[in-house]
Amino acid sequence: MASLATVSVASGSSLLTSCCPAAGKQANNTPLNLSFQEGMVPGDSLQEKLDFMENLGVTGLEVGGRGLAGRVDEINNALKGRNVRMSAICAGFDGFILAEDPEVKNAFDTTMREIVAAAGQIGSVGVIMVPAFNGQQPCKPHTRETREFLCAQLHDLGEYAKSCGTTVILEPLNRNEAHYLRQVADAAAICRDADSEGVKCMGDFWHMQEETSDYAAFIAAGTKYLQHVHIASRGRRLTPTEDGEKDNYVDGMRALKEIGYPGFISFECGCEGDRAVVLPKAVELLRAQWEQA
Repeated sequence: MASLATVSVASGSSLLTSCCPAAGKQANNTPLNLSFQEGMVPGDSLQEKLDFMENLGVTGLEVGGRGLAGRVDEINNALKGRNVRMSAICAGFDGFILAEDPEVKNAFDTTMREIVAAAGQIGSVGVIMVPAFNGQQPCKPHTRETREFLCAQLHDLGEYAKSCGTTVILEPLNRNEAHYLRQVADAAAICRDADSEGVKCMGDFWHMQEETSDYAAFIAAGTKYLQHVHIASRGRRLTPTEDGEKDNYVDGMRALKEIGYPGFISFECGCEGDRAVVLPKAVELLRAQWEQA
C-alpha cells in the first residue's frame, strides 16, 4: 500500500497537470494570416502581384492611402474571386493630427477622412496613422492636455471610421522616428480612452525593439485593441531571413496565438535580394516560427 505522503504527492502532481496550462503544450489553432504591402511584391501589374501572393498562400494585401479614393474600383475588381482580401491601408494623408498649425491640421482632417471612406469601400481593416513624427513641427507638446486632445479627436475620427465599416489604427514607432507614441501598451491605453470601437492599434516587430518583451506588448493590447501587425528583419529592417538569427519572432507570435489574434502580420520592409526568391523563404520562416510558438 502506498504511503499517505506518496498519495499526496501523486494527487498534487495530477492537480498541477490538470490546472496549469504550462504543464503541457496546449493545441492552438489560431491561423497565421500573412499580408504583403503592394510595393514589395514582384509583378508588373496588380493582377501579377496577386498571382504571386496566392501561390504563396498569402491572403492579405496592404496598400498605401495616397490616391486610394481613385483606386476603389481597380482594387475591388482585382480582388474578385481571389483568396486575398484587404488588410490595412498605410497612411497616405496630408498633415498630422497633433499639428499646431490649423491649416496643417485641417489638411489631416480632410485627407484622412477621404482615405477612411475609401478603406471602407474596399473592405480594409483600417487606416494606419502616427500622431506625429519627430520632424513634424510645430507639434502640440507632450502633455496630459495633448493626450486628452488626441483622445477626443480620435473618438470623432473613430466614430466616422466605424460608420464607414473600418477603423483607424495607431502605430507606435521607435524613438528615432516618433517620441510621442513608442509602445503598444500606450497605444492600447489611448484606444481605451478614445472610447470608440473605430479606434485600434498595432504592433510592428521592427519598432517593437523599444519594448522589453514582444510577448508582453501584444498581451497588453489584446484582441480588443490589436488590429494589425507589421514585420521586418530585426537588424536592418529588410525582409525576414535577411538578418539571419536575429530574425526571431517566436516570443511575440506566442502572444498572438494565445490571444487568438485574428488579423494579419504584414510585411513592411526592404529587400536586399531577389524578392521572388527571398519572399518565399521569409514566408517559410514565419510559418515555422508560428508552429514553434
